[in-house]
Amino acid sequence: MTTYRGCARHRQPSCRAFPASRWARPALIVSSASLTLALLSAPVAAGARPAATSPERSAVASSASHWGSFFGNGTADNDRLLSPTPISLPAAVTEVASSNSTQYALLANGAVYAWGLGGDGQLGDGGTADSFTTPVEVDFPTGVKIASLPTDAMPFNTGLAVDESGHVWGWGDDSSGQLCLGTHQQYLKPVELPLAHVTALAGAGDHALYFADGTLEACGGNGDGDLGDGSLAPSMTPVPVSGFTGRHVRVLVASYHDSGALLADGQYFDWGYDGQGQLGNGTTGTDSDLPVSVHIPLSVSQVVEGGSFTGNGQTLVLLSGGTIDAWGANQSGQLGNGATVGEPSPVVVTPPPGVTYELLASGATTSYGLTTTGDLYSWGGSTDGQVGNGGTRTELSPVMVESGVSTLSSTALDVVTGPAST
Repeated sequence: MTTYRGCARHRQPSCRAFPASRWARPALIVSSASLTLALLSAPVAAGARPAATSPERSAVASSASHWGSFFGNGTADNDRLLSPTPISLPAAVTEVASSNSTQYALLANGAVYAWGLGGDGQLGDGGTADSFTTPVEVDFPTGVKIASLPTDAMPFNTGLAVDESGHVWGWGDDSSGQLCLGTHQQYLKPVELPLAHVTALAGAGDHALYFADGTLEACGGNGDGDLGDGSLAPSMTPVPVSGFTGRHVRVLVASYHDSGALLADGQYFDWGYDGQGQLGNGTTGTDSDLPVSVHIPLSVSQVVEGGSFTGNGQTLVLLSGGTIDAWGANQSGQLGNGATVGEPSPVVVTPPPGVTYELLASGATTSYGLTTTGDLYSWGGSTDGQVGNGGTRTELSPVMVESGVSTLSSTALDVVTGPAST
């Protein structure tokens, strides 16, 4: 059985919550975290909203909320919070993002701030110290202004950002080559990746996906076919994902050893790990190192992937009208259908009466839905308080945990939100 490198390497005690393995998120809808997402693309269909932030409620307040816990760098259950807790930032927040170990906020002035674990340089400030309650500025070169973050998820202990010119910057852990630089090392400050004109990206676990100049490429680990190139060979430099030549990718998502792509024509493809039906094509336990088609309605407005280890992993798709299609692992009710049995094919999930979702996110075994009125609902596992309702009990039905929200991201056991305009 494949084991997640972070848990295997560090013997993290938090791995006990997920038999056999654990990690991240992020999403055909938001995310990857975890992931998710990670969404930097144009709308998928007429009227579709971006996965990260509702345009009707562009954030202006200089704060964010976060809860759950961080893990990585050999430690777990860091800064454990059971309900939304504010964290102050120096300027207006326009977007938030997360990884298993760290959270990020993009400010209106193009600066990025980070808080959480920093042992692999994932705070991006040039050091390796942790900072749980005081955000630190990610130290980009002078003149670089960030335009977007991958809100679904980021790779394990790694940060990613896209500047106004479409260039990608990465920092933190690169031990699997997920930054496409041909190296295995730490980067304590952001470095420019060999990618230009990027319009979509996603990362999770030990791999990352990038769509640029009409080409879909991947870098990093490939233990279950996560890179989608027809092999199980890892790569520290970009390799083309099979089957996407000449096709326009709108959205990329990723979670632990799993990857997904939504095309401009509405088709969705998934590849990689399939232990709990993550591929969505009706199979369970049949990994694929090539993309497989998943049958979902064409009225998709967002996709997110969650999952942090071989014991979990799920995809949620937001459809027009606010309903959800979901598949994959469901041991904690993270699909939102009131059950705890995994689903290898998409099932319809109906929101609570009177609720219309416009954004989604998903972590390890917890999922989130943001309504058109700015109310945030969550459901699923809460071993580290990631549901956000003050407890650690699994919730099979959605519970409202925060209001006045415009943007969100979740990866593994942590979630971060940004405020609506005031």
